[in-house]
Amino acid sequence: MRVTVNIHEATTNLSRLIEEVLAGKSVTIAKAGKPLVDLVLHQNRPVVIGALRELPAYDDETFDDPDEAISSSFYGDR
Repeated sequence: MRVTVNIHEATTNLSRLIEEVLAGKSVTIAKAGKPLVDLVLHQNRPVVIGALRELPAYDDETFDDPDEAISSSFYGDR
């Protein structure tokens, strides 16, 4: 069953709406009759170890000494 409530009603009755979601109902919060968001159960995402493994490695040879123009923009002429 789908329940649609406006923002004011949702803020007033949030605890009741949470109980309805826990009971399996679909709750939509609307503004001026236009659906904005759905109230849903939280889904725990699994931790992905090594997710950044596919990114290119940092290479010290690629980055040389700092550019003088950029350094002077940050630190002024020394």
